[in-house]
Formats: sequence, C-alpha cells, structure tokens
Amino acid sequence: MGSESFQRLQSRYVVVVGLGAVGGYVIEGLARSGIGRLRLVDFDVITRSNINRQILALESTLDRPKCEVAVERMRLINPACRVEGLQIFSDERTINAVLDPRPDMVIDAIDSLGPKVQLLRASHQLGIPTLSSMGAALRTDPGKIAFADLGQTRGCPLARRVRQRLRKYGIEQGIGCVYSSEPVDFSYGGPETDDSAPVQWRGCPRNVLGSLPTLTGIFGLTLANQAILQLAQLPAAG
Repeated sequence: MGSESFQRLQSRYVVVVGLGAVGGYVIEGLARSGIGRLRLVDFDVITRSNINRQILALESTLDRPKCEVAVERMRLINPACRVEGLQIFSDERTINAVLDPRPDMVIDAIDSLGPKVQLLRASHQLGIPTLSSMGAALRTDPGKIAFADLGQTRGCPLARRVRQRLRKYGIEQGIGCVYSSEPVDFSYGGPETDDSAPVQWRGCPRNVLGSLPTLTGIFGLTLANQAILQLAQLPAAG
C-alpha cells in the first residue's frame, strides 16, 4: 500500500449500517486494515439463529446488541481506531443522526428494502461515496459474485428493486455494489415474519432467507476491500 496511502486510510471516517452477516465482515476488514474512525449502526440484537453466518454471533454474545459487541471487537482488533456504536433503526427519522458528522464513506449492509433505499438516497444526495451490499441469501456459487455500479448489476432481484426505487429520485448510478448474478428461486412478493426475533422491528416484516457463511463473508470482505482501495486512493481492483 505504501506509507502515504496507509496514512490516508488512518485518517478516514466510515459509517457502516447493518452489522449482520455481511456488515460484520465489512467492519472486520476495515478494522484490520487500519481505518481511523468507524461509526457502527444496527438496531438488532444477536440471536442463536445468527450463529451460522454472522462473525459477531457467538454463544458468549447471544442477546446482546450487535453494535455493542461490534464496538468491543473493533477496539480489541485495533485500539487506535475511534469506534462508536449507534443502536438505532436507520430510516428517514434517524438518517441525520447516522450521517452527522459527514463521513468519508457510507457502507450499506442493510437487509430491509425500505431502510436500504432511504440510506442510499440520503448518502448519494449528500455526495458521500457509498458502497452497498445486494442479495447474498440463497446463493452458493462464489464465482458469481461481482462488484459494479448499481446501474450495471444484473441477475439480482434485490438490486433491481433498489434501482427501481432510486430511479424515482433521479438516481441512476454512482453507488458501488457487491452482488451475485447466480439465479435464485424466490420472490420478494410477501415478506415473512421471524417470530424468533426478540426485538420488535419498527420497519416492515422481512423475508427470512437462508444464507451460507462463506457467501456472506465474501460479500462483506469484497465491500471492505473496495472501501480500502477507494479511501487510500489506490487503483480499483479488477
């Protein structure tokens, strides 16, 4: 990387929203790379059903807020990193708190469509460099994972719906995404309710879809890698 690029990375401030299967690996990569400041946002708590795929989920962390566990882990990994956690539900009512002060980058790892679109719209309109995770659930082929601008993604039902909603606000491109072109057999027609969740979500019920830890991990580390390259002003991968 070189000392100059590394110094840039040490001075950067990143907001990561969503600390689940993808977001946990995002922050793991950023903390271990030497990022200077992190704000970690998630309203949820860790449940037993998270253990199969979430790096923050352990027997010892069950029933604890994800952002609290994440802050502790990041400080253990990189004590020099300034880390704060916000245990809030990211939506139109809280978006100003999430993005103030203005970060150098926003990384979206939200798995609910409405809050995801609200965050992407706000960060894009503010001119904040933004990276986003599209659908990792139900995929099994790591060779189908790619990184591209949102407007160039193909074969991902979630990306298509995000594009459709953002288009209403005149947003066609400018958001980098990790996604999979692997065909999946499901519909976003009617979200199910996860009755095992101990926290009452304030948003709409979400689809409950299975995920492999390997695929979600690749999604998260791909986003972290792209963030590192951009923040350190290094040539883009690929």
